Amino acid sequence: MTSHVIDTGTEQLLANLDGGILTITLNRPEARNALTPDLLAAFTEQLCSAEQNSDVRCIVVTGAGKGFCAGGDVKAMAARNENGRKATVDEAIHRQRIDQQNTAGRLYKMPKPTIAVLPGAAAGAGLSIALACDLRIMSSKAIMTTAFARIGFSGDYGGTLFMAQLVGTAKARQLYYLSDRVSAAEALDLGLTNWVVEPDELNDKTREIAGRLADGPSVAYRYIKENINRAHATGDVFDCMDLEVTHHVHCAQTEDHKSAVKAFMEKREPEFKGR
Repeated sequence: MTSHVIDTGTEQLLANLDGGILTITLNRPEARNALTPDLLAAFTEQLCSAEQNSDVRCIVVTGAGKGFCAGGDVKAMAARNENGRKATVDEAIHRQRIDQQNTAGRLYKMPKPTIAVLPGAAAGAGLSIALACDLRIMSSKAIMTTAFARIGFSGDYGGTLFMAQLVGTAKARQLYYLSDRVSAAEALDLGLTNWVVEPDELNDKTREIAGRLADGPSVAYRYIKENINRAHATGDVFDCMDLEVTHHVHCAQTEDHKSAVKAFMEKREPEFKGR
């Protein structure tokens, strides 16, 4: 697999595919990578393409500069409230439903491993997008905050679900009600992030974890993710077991499984092809 830069149609979003790892960078560092309609449209297009591209085996989402994503652009909201045509409630709800489903929702259901890499703050919808990913790597200087209550919002982009799954409902309520800043160390203790590293180690750690996932059994990963998501959704042990056994038997038929068994018997590392 060769490395190449992908034209996203906007400077607000960068994308690069290298060795099976698609890195998507929110690129508005002057605004802490706050979300705009153009950025969201490009983000949607890249995620949709990645889902169907067999060359993409792992997706990394990160932010340019010192932040991950500040969520919605509050300054743009203020300008729109003052000067722009006010959308009807129905229009606003429909538009945001589509944006949420196509970004955070697609990341959550993406049949490939996803990693959010936080060089700095993840706030509001930016935090929701980070929590929608399977794994998170934080710089020791990064923070998380729900932020919504501070500007009279209740939360969006699936964050209440993702947060409650990770830390439980009582802690999720605390973090949403009070909107306190959560340090990287506290995020690690709470289970909101998987790894915390020094800022100059962030790229190396990302490459290590993403590389392992890109080299792994992608068919099995797809089924593992669906098993976990469905278990959270239904909470029924027999439904979970039924789905697990179906996926398990399917995996037994893959080239990856058969070659891995052979590698195990020969005491060597397996090479997964995603078939």
